[in-house]
Amino acid sequence: MCSAQVRGFGRIGGELALAVAGRWDGDIVAQRAAIAGHITGSITVADRLEIAASAVIRGRVAARSIAMARGATIDGDITVTGDEPLIEFDEKRHSD
Repeated sequence: MCSAQVRGFGRIGGELALAVAGRWDGDIVAQRAAIAGHITGSITVADRLEIAASAVIRGRVAARSIAMARGATIDGDITVTGDEPLIEFDEKRHSD
């Protein structure tokens, strides 16, 4: 799980896991992602995106399926590209 600060464009061929302490400034394209930290930039996910309650995303969010915990902050458009609607849930686990 990434807990560092990253700047710039990132293309992730697999899964990105951004920890609570993680910060990413720049656009991200990934196959799958679990976000608990901060992103300033757009994130585009080909498959499943899970957004924790601690997440703060300032930019456009797009994924085939999105599960977002209540309490997450999204400052931008959210687009679900698949057939299922955005899933909102109450987080029951603690993010690292």
